Amino acid sequence: MILVGSMFWGMTGPITEWLLVHAVMTSSFMLAVRLIIAGTLILAFLKIRKEPVFAIWKEATWRRQLLIFSIVGMLGLQYSFVLTIQESNAVVATLLQFLAPIFIVIYLSIRQKSLPPKSQVIGITGTLFGLFLLLTNGSMTSLLFSEKALYWGLIVGITYAFYTLYPVRLMNKWGVLTVVAWGMILSGVYSALIGRIWATDEWALLKDPTILWLMFALIVIGSAAFILFLNSMKYISAIETSVLSSFEPVTAMVISVIWLQMTLHIWQLTGIVLMLIFVAYLSIAGKK
Repeated sequence: MILVGSMFWGMTGPITEWLLVHAVMTSSFMLAVRLIIAGTLILAFLKIRKEPVFAIWKEATWRRQLLIFSIVGMLGLQYSFVLTIQESNAVVATLLQFLAPIFIVIYLSIRQKSLPPKSQVIGITGTLFGLFLLLTNGSMTSLLFSEKALYWGLIVGITYAFYTLYPVRLMNKWGVLTVVAWGMILSGVYSALIGRIWATDEWALLKDPTILWLMFALIVIGSAAFILFLNSMKYISAIETSVLSSFEPVTAMVISVIWLQMTLHIWQLTGIVLMLIFVAYLSIAGKK
């Protein structure tokens, strides 16, 4: 489940990149259509299983937490991820979300008023060095990507950390899929309002069979990936989940090289390997 789910997640990055570049689709339109339909599909799946999908709206405390999660966690993560792809590529965006454990360590250290253990400092240092190689190919004087790409990539890491930490109580009470499905629908609605998609001529893009099928794949593969990813956690530990989820950027990289003709230099590949190794090490050190 985790391997297939991670590879599915990895596929969504290059598909998103193709739609942004070749179909000239705006991020607001893509996110609105994708998130609303995907969230509705997951709610329908839960309804078939006779889950109480509307009960979460009955108490003000849970409503407030759900709204915060949908704006900061879901929309913040999705929007910054798409903008990072737009400013760089799918591989860089996918890897930058792996900075989330670093922000989690920093947040917990501030909250607990103590420095992180040496093992986590090693994990953070190694991950950042790998990121440096990815973004510069080892050059001390220039970035291979724009500063805007790095800015949005850091936002991806921060919002992913928020996405991981904030909704724990909410998900424990109402279930992960219920919270995520509503988060998708709400963030999709916000995106639709931001982009005023009812007034756009981008709907005509969906008449193109290639674009329509890619949007369909993006919605279905993304939804399936999330369900597989979450269900795998019933059977394996958080460490195993974290390590095996490294198949996500690997899949994005293989598809980008073959399909999108992306070129990676030797020090960039070294940086990718280092990031994956040290993120896995950081997860293991965090568990200890």
